[in-house]
Amino acid sequence: MEHVHLAAEEDDLYSGYNDYNPTFDSEELDNDAGFQQAVRTSHGRRPPMTAKFPGTAIGGRALGTSFGSRMPMASSMGRPMTGAVQDGAARPMTAVRAAGYSSAMTRGSTFDPLGQSKGPAPPLEGKSEDTPDEKVKILEKKVNDLIEESCLAHGLGDLQLSLDRAKEAGRKERALVRQREQSGNADHINLDLTYSVLFNLATQYANNDMYAEALNTYQVIVKNKMFSNAGRLKVNMANIHFKQKNYPKAIKLYRMALDQISNSHKEMRIKIMQNIGVVFIRMGQYSDAITSFEHIMSECPNIKTGFNLILCYYAIGDRERMKKAFQKLICVPLGIDEEDKYIPPNDDTHANLVIEAIKNDKLHQMERERKALAEKFIMTSAKLIAPAIEATFAAGFDWCVDMVKSSQYVELANDLEINKAITYLRQRDFNQAVETLKTFEKKDSRVKSAAATNLSFLYFLEKDYDQADRYADLAMTADRYNPAALINKGNTVFVKKDYEKAAEFYKEALRNDSSCTEALYNLGLTYKRLGRLEESLDCFLKLHAILRNSAQVMWQLANLFEMLEDPHQAIEWLMQLITVTPTDPQVLAKLGELYDSEGDKSQAFQYYQESFRYFPSNIDVIEWLGAYYIDTQFCEKAIQYFERATLIQPTQVKWQLMVASCYRRSGNYQKALETYKDIHRKFPENVECLRFLVRLCTDMGMKEVQDYATKLKKVEKMKEIREQRVKSAREGSARGTRREGSASSEVDIKAVSHPEPKHSPLLAQGRDSGHSSHGTSAKGERLSAKMRALPGSNEPYEASSQRDIDASYVDPLGAPMERPKTAAKKRNEEDEFADEELGDDLLPE
Repeated sequence: MEHVHLAAEEDDLYSGYNDYNPTFDSEELDNDAGFQQAVRTSHGRRPPMTAKFPGTAIGGRALGTSFGSRMPMASSMGRPMTGAVQDGAARPMTAVRAAGYSSAMTRGSTFDPLGQSKGPAPPLEGKSEDTPDEKVKILEKKVNDLIEESCLAHGLGDLQLSLDRAKEAGRKERALVRQREQSGNADHINLDLTYSVLFNLATQYANNDMYAEALNTYQVIVKNKMFSNAGRLKVNMANIHFKQKNYPKAIKLYRMALDQISNSHKEMRIKIMQNIGVVFIRMGQYSDAITSFEHIMSECPNIKTGFNLILCYYAIGDRERMKKAFQKLICVPLGIDEEDKYIPPNDDTHANLVIEAIKNDKLHQMERERKALAEKFIMTSAKLIAPAIEATFAAGFDWCVDMVKSSQYVELANDLEINKAITYLRQRDFNQAVETLKTFEKKDSRVKSAAATNLSFLYFLEKDYDQADRYADLAMTADRYNPAALINKGNTVFVKKDYEKAAEFYKEALRNDSSCTEALYNLGLTYKRLGRLEESLDCFLKLHAILRNSAQVMWQLANLFEMLEDPHQAIEWLMQLITVTPTDPQVLAKLGELYDSEGDKSQAFQYYQESFRYFPSNIDVIEWLGAYYIDTQFCEKAIQYFERATLIQPTQVKWQLMVASCYRRSGNYQKALETYKDIHRKFPENVECLRFLVRLCTDMGMKEVQDYATKLKKVEKMKEIREQRVKSAREGSARGTRREGSASSEVDIKAVSHPEPKHSPLLAQGRDSGHSSHGTSAKGERLSAKMRALPGSNEPYEASSQRDIDASYVDPLGAPMERPKTAAKKRNEEDEFADEELGDDLLPE
């Protein structure tokens, strides 16, 4: 037994004998990724692997089979692993033994065939940012990002932010250059980056109107010989001098830029020469400008240059060259395809879809804009040179029309004829305008409709409503979808007071063109005449959303709210209105009226005072201010207003009586007596003046009292006789009417005149400033102010009774309707501001 050795309990004598080294497995070499990599590359030429830790008794062999002396081979790293895990390494699966584990490996280990217990792979080692090259790259990226942010900010309209980013990019770029110099790489400075930074900075300076800084920055670029093609930037410098109106310097820089641009860049040279010509026009050197423009028209003609050339010839008065330049202008090719290509064929569905897709794309929009610009220049040129190229305007325009008919702008000839008629209108030659427009009655529908619309407008202005209605019908027949024709037709019906039918025409015009502001305005006026104030209010609110600063719309809104008995809203709209027209005296007077109706005398006085300051001839405002000062016991200040009213209406005795009354109330009896005597000389039959003369002379003990008393009795006697005659005449007329036995009597009623709608150049636009029946309400009817009148015969001079003085107001944007007078107003006009106890004894004027 001494030769028997017991194995240790933890040792396994048979472990490792069944381990299989995959190196000797030649059957799976085709699928071994590590082996295939070693064959293709030098991956296999590595130093041999050594044992990681001592193994068992057989661990000393070079290629041990025990686990302790074996390390995983490179060729087996890509194969599936199985078995137990020891020291973090999984045993490779072999073909000799099934997947399992040995007793040495299983203690304290878990089954992990995929090697997931290793955890995630270690992160990649990052590049060190401490190296000079890495610092340079980071700075370059920051500079590029700042340039991009500056450009994006400018695109969004934030000019200050774009300038800040450009400045910061400049600071970063200078730091980058210093970094390169410190690292010894000064030869590798990125010139393109420096150029981009400086160019962007100069551009942002110019965009922010910092012209001096922009010129300095451009100068830095231009003087640096290392920048290629920097001479082109002199064009930008010249543009800045042009904005500063330094035209000689701009010409010099344009020419320097032109010298540095080769002939191969033909388009850029043409643009620079065009700029030179424009600068010469600004300087008044038309001959030099003509030289530049003629060269451009011979090399590469374009619409703008042709138009500028016509302007120069017109400025120097060269008739023949104007004609030649106009012929060149209408021959300039636009490079636009025919419109026929956008007409879809009926049989090809795919082609229809394609045409529908490109019908309104960006290219087609650009073509339409270019064509519209060309037509605008041709029309303007024709109107400009027509009076100059021939003896008369008509002959010159006819020559232009003949030239256009023989060019590619054939459809523009009719428009020129229409413009010819409009030019006659501007020259106040209505007969020629009508004759010209009547020649279009047999033309195509579009031109006929336009001509008939203008004819309807002309006859409407001349108040020939039958002819206006006839041509409006003709325009509607030629083109039922013409909103201008429908508006003119509605206006002719409007003046005939058929408001319901007029509203239908305005509605149809709005259905054809929802943006037609004239139709919406007229519809609001129509609803206002019909008494449908809420619907009228809706129309004007919609119109206000379209025309934010229209004074007419704001006035109508204020007027409607006043008619709806909402003075607070009316005041709000009038406050908005005075922000648009702050010096309109009628708007200010209306505000004073509304505040006075609300009982706010201080605000009313402020606005009436402002209205008087801008227009000191409004009798109603003068009357209110005089009454206000009398009511506040400042009669001396009221005198200046009544004296101004006397100058405006010298035949109205009431203003002179008020002046005398103010002198009397303020205690200046001598001046009052002189004023009454002056009034008596001008109006010898005025009862009030005589009565006050009698009273003043009696109190002052003057001898003239008997003369004035005699005259007073005589005047009163004459008044009684006249009243008896009038009374007897009325009774006789009544008896004669009864004898005739007529079934009904005719009464003459004066129609209240309403302002007619105003009109735009082609579209008749309605406008109304009048009031409906709501305008006679207590708050919206008129302004009244309490005022102390003259004292009675048995009262002291300082005391007086109160009465109302009426002041009516005119709408600020049009003639007002005639409003019914109040009782106070009628009484004041009859008794000439007399005392209440004396006011019934006046003689009729």
